[in-house]
Amino acid sequence: MDSLDAPTVWTMVAAALVLLMTPGLAFFYGGMTRVKAALNMLMMSFVAIGIVGVVWVLWGQSIAAGDEFVPGLAGNPFSDLGSIDALARGDLLLVGFSATFAIIAVALISGAVADRARFGAWCLFVPLWVTLVYAPVAFMVWGTGGLMRDGVIGRRLGEAIDFAGGTVVHINAGVAALVLCLVLGARRGFGTDQNQRPHNLPLVMLGAGILWFGWFGFNAGAAADGAQAGLIWINTLVAPGAAMLSWLVVERFRDGHATTLGAASGVVAGLVAVTPACANITPAWAIVLGACAGVASAFAVGLKYRLGYDDSLDVVGVHLVSGIVGTVALGFIASPAIGRAGLFYGGGPGLLAAQVVTVLVTVVFGGLVTWAIAALVDRTIGFRVDERSEVQGIDLGEHAETAYSFASGTSGQFSVRG
Repeated sequence: MDSLDAPTVWTMVAAALVLLMTPGLAFFYGGMTRVKAALNMLMMSFVAIGIVGVVWVLWGQSIAAGDEFVPGLAGNPFSDLGSIDALARGDLLLVGFSATFAIIAVALISGAVADRARFGAWCLFVPLWVTLVYAPVAFMVWGTGGLMRDGVIGRRLGEAIDFAGGTVVHINAGVAALVLCLVLGARRGFGTDQNQRPHNLPLVMLGAGILWFGWFGFNAGAAADGAQAGLIWINTLVAPGAAMLSWLVVERFRDGHATTLGAASGVVAGLVAVTPACANITPAWAIVLGACAGVASAFAVGLKYRLGYDDSLDVVGVHLVSGIVGTVALGFIASPAIGRAGLFYGGGPGLLAAQVVTVLVTVVFGGLVTWAIAALVDRTIGFRVDERSEVQGIDLGEHAETAYSFASGTSGQFSVRG
């Protein structure tokens, strides 16, 4: 029996790191929501692992990376049905690695609809979104024949750069989150109820730490060699660090104090921004990019109150905004020593145009198809919980459980507050 080679071992480790990100996200989101919705947030992330894992092996991978089926848009869902052909080719491990990206992308969306989405409706939305939105966008950006790679747009503007999923994962999920916010509407008391604040900030910090840890596999999992892996590792360290610091500076001057929630959110914003760029920029530019992303997302999260959309846990402000920042920035700062040159290196407007068009295609395609899916789910089985469940708590209403038990007087009874 042949021994495992180093690239195979690293892919296995990286896939495990990325899979760990989804439980980390569950903690992050669970701490950010109210106490009476903490379990529901954990469940929405965990069930995504089960549903997406099965869907991806059966047909998701085929749509994302199979033979061209819809020109430029999607692979043949039956080409690797059940990944039998992938097993024969010996690249089944890559199916698992790509599945972890699809899983985290879906789980990210859940933060936008905290406290008010029916669990059954979420379980129906997940496979539809992975099949009709995530997998096609993955094909467009990464697949052979994909629109932005070597399809119509790629041939005219050159291949867009998205090394680890700035558009495929973060912009895609961010747009879907915005759509669901609009379809479901705001929580009762949105903008006025102080009880909608995070209930467990230590849990948020723990989740952010797990996310950062797993992100080294997320970004560096597809590294071609040791030199590229080293560059990605450093960029994945410094960009979120700079974003955290810039977010805290914004908070200090705007609000008078720096917060733990701001630190955790800043880290995630920096990680999102560096994801598409991690293999194509220098560490110095990674620091600048992270700092810019931290500022942009720190201001963006406040827009939901001005514009009136209830992005409960700031998925739009962090993932959509920082994803766009990181993707478009490549048109300026991509290093010619590592690939295509950005404008700051004399590379001309081609790369910038490719990056902008990729963002626009992802936003328009993802937004329209997500809206259709959400509307279908809402009109058939209903997407939002009833008023009673929302008021008493979605954990009780949807799962008949509570995250915590608090003593109430000396009667021996327990109740959940918040």
